[in-house]
Amino acid sequence: MAAVADRLTLWVLVLVALCVTAPAVRSAQAYGMETRIVPRAWLNMPRRPNGAIPKRLSETGAFSDTRRLIPTPGLMPYDLIVSFWSDGASKQRWVAVPRAKIGFSPTGEWRFPPGTVFVKTFELPGDSAHSVMRRLETRLLVLEPEGGVYGVVYKWRADDSDADLLSGSLTEIVESGTQHPPQSWYYPSRKDCMECHNARAGGVLGVKTRQMNRTFTYPTGVTDNELRTWNHLGLFETAIKESVLQSFPTLTATDDSSRSLEERARSYLDANCAQCHRPGGTVAYFDARFDTPLAQQQLLDGSVLIDQGIDRPRIIAPHDIWRSIAYMRINTNSDIRMPPLARETIDQHGVALLGAWIQSMAGRDVVAPPAIFPSGGSYDHPVEVTLQDSDPDVDIRYTLDGSVPAATDTRYDQPIKLTGPTVLRARAFKPGFTRSITVQEAFIVGAQ
Repeated sequence: MAAVADRLTLWVLVLVALCVTAPAVRSAQAYGMETRIVPRAWLNMPRRPNGAIPKRLSETGAFSDTRRLIPTPGLMPYDLIVSFWSDGASKQRWVAVPRAKIGFSPTGEWRFPPGTVFVKTFELPGDSAHSVMRRLETRLLVLEPEGGVYGVVYKWRADDSDADLLSGSLTEIVESGTQHPPQSWYYPSRKDCMECHNARAGGVLGVKTRQMNRTFTYPTGVTDNELRTWNHLGLFETAIKESVLQSFPTLTATDDSSRSLEERARSYLDANCAQCHRPGGTVAYFDARFDTPLAQQQLLDGSVLIDQGIDRPRIIAPHDIWRSIAYMRINTNSDIRMPPLARETIDQHGVALLGAWIQSMAGRDVVAPPAIFPSGGSYDHPVEVTLQDSDPDVDIRYTLDGSVPAATDTRYDQPIKLTGPTVLRARAFKPGFTRSITVQEAFIVGAQ
């Protein structure tokens, strides 16, 4: 009897230990979502873009409460490591994946089943404290039966009660609070959507291993790796071993100072450029995909097709932001800006990141180009032009006939008086430095 009692005592102790430790183990191993509701394929959207597209967002089946942005059961929230620059807008993302499964790949693009619908809402701060957000638009990307995609845009009403389908593109001025000047916002057309969501990029952007291998806090309150949760929910055709998640190529957040400038800058280029700049993509030589090793991307010292009038231009010229065409094109809002669509403002953080990476590379210091004041244009009277440089030790040379200034051309010592049509070009020199690029302005000056 004593032996039986001892065994019973032992089992009681074991059960008590399990009761104490099991919750802790479950908590450590918790998934962001334990189960999911399988949504209806295509929600309420037509299978193809020539079908009857709902006129209002509330009719698409994406939200059970449109005003409060409560998604329909079955839509899963997600986020990305590096977001495409959209004029400073914040984004909320959901996806409805039907019963068919996703073709997972550790690198490259995933294959999504027909009937998948992606939902993304854009908001800008509505006041200077960012305590109120102004909804602008919600975009839906729909997977067609043949594997293609189509996109639609719904513009939110001022009272946030619903959003209305846009038939084409639209630009409006958006007020962003008393401390922020109004900004221009571009609503893309359906044709615009296909410029980025092209077949070469697989139609779906962002949702891939290198963007989704990150932690995310789910509505359940649990923070988990997105790949781990999606794998647990059985979304992939081939299950992933959780032990290999950390071995997958992963982008780096642009503000993650614990990672190298190279990783952060290449991640930025991947998110903002790789949909077009890849083999078989736009007419360009380089490959912006992070999966491609840097040595094979043809970024560093990569040849350019359009030189923008710059001497010795490169996609990225090491230690020389002035001859780096990639840097030039993200640092402008002119017609050469990149990305060319759905961008009305410059991503100053992205520009600073790419510039810091370029400047960190080995190479000779480069003289900054001189500034020309005033800018070129038409003048009905003679005009005095000054050339300025932030470095007082540089030697500025200029020409008035449109030729490229050399070190032997006229030295700038005082304002230049122009009395007729002139193409003024200038360049700065400094011993031990790479000369500046040439800058120019054209002046149409009338008679005195």
